[in-house]
Amino acid sequence: MQLHVRRVYEAAAARGEGHRVLVDRLWPRGKSRADLDGVPWVKSVAPSDALRAWFGHEPAKWAEFKRRYFAELDANPDAVAELRKALGHGANATLLYAAHDEAHNNAVALAEYLSPARGRTPP
Repeated sequence: MQLHVRRVYEAAAARGEGHRVLVDRLWPRGKSRADLDGVPWVKSVAPSDALRAWFGHEPAKWAEFKRRYFAELDANPDAVAELRKALGHGANATLLYAAHDEAHNNAVALAEYLSPARGRTPP
C-alpha cells in the first residue's frame, strides 16, 4: 500500500488516493461533518495533547517530536490497529491533516511510522 498525505482543506484527487482517513486529534476548523462525509476520523492515533503542545509545529523540534510520537504509537497498538482497519486493503490510502506546515505534521510522521522501511507496513 502506498500512503499519501494531504491537507484536509485540499480537494480530493480524482483518482489514486484510495481510502481517506482524518488523523488529527481536533476536528479541522471550517470543515463541517458533511464536508468529510464517509471519511473515518481516527483521532486515537493522533499525538497526545501534551506532545502537540510541546511541539507547536517548530521544525527544530521535528526529530524529537517524531521520536516521542513513535513511542506513543508503540504504546498504543489498538489505535494503530484502528487506523490500519480504516485504511483498508487497497493499493493506496491518504492520511488527512489540518496543519499549515506541510512538512512537519503528525500525518507526515505517521506515514513514516507506517513505512515499509521502518517495518511497520500498512495493511
